[in-house]
Amino acid sequence: MPLERLVSIMQRLRDPKHGCEWDRQQSFETIAPYTIEEAYEVADAIARNDMDALADELGDLQLQVVFHAQMAAEAGHFALEDVIERICNKLERRHPHIFGGASTSPGWEEIKAAERAKSSDVSALAGVALALPALERAAKLQRRAARVGFDWPDASGPRAKIDEELAELDAESDHQRKLEELGDLLFATVNLARHLNIEPEAALREANSKFEKRFRAIEHVAGFQEMSLDEKEALWVDAKRVQADSSA
Repeated sequence: MPLERLVSIMQRLRDPKHGCEWDRQQSFETIAPYTIEEAYEVADAIARNDMDALADELGDLQLQVVFHAQMAAEAGHFALEDVIERICNKLERRHPHIFGGASTSPGWEEIKAAERAKSSDVSALAGVALALPALERAAKLQRRAARVGFDWPDASGPRAKIDEELAELDAESDHQRKLEELGDLLFATVNLARHLNIEPEAALREANSKFEKRFRAIEHVAGFQEMSLDEKEALWVDAKRVQADSSA
């Protein structure tokens, strides 16, 4: 089985005497950033509709699961089999209408909420991972709060909050306070996106993509670096128009 082969390879790489020095030195903390990076590379392959790259990136992501499980097994915490067993149990538990014989099923979030209720942390915000990208985590915190009635009734509330937070940012001179007010402004912007049924992470990725395409279109113009800002802005406007025409 391919998965068994991957587990065997990782065990050999982590072997205390004959393994790879780099792999032996790693810990959960040092590998975690690679795990996050690989998840983003999976998303990137999907966004580019590159199925060959997606197969590669999913393999890299699978390696991360095996790596963490191997380190856990070495420390006596759990093994890969436990990881697979837990996700199988979770999927069956959250789909009782498929696997449990129930005629109907409560919603996914209702089932998850019931699971969280068994935890010592009973907050509506329990379980929102700290390692999530900040925009995504902000949206998830807001959705959780909204489920218990802490939310604006419509988009006008967060839209007004953006103006309020922007004014507070402008009024600050202290750097730390500016950092806090800018964070509040970004949080309010995420709230507006949520009310408009827009994923803020997706919106920012789209903005990044547009900026990159337009900048790449103008940066190779002869003498670009020596141009004035007004001249560069004129090139930018032209690139923006061309991009809009091509997508029309």
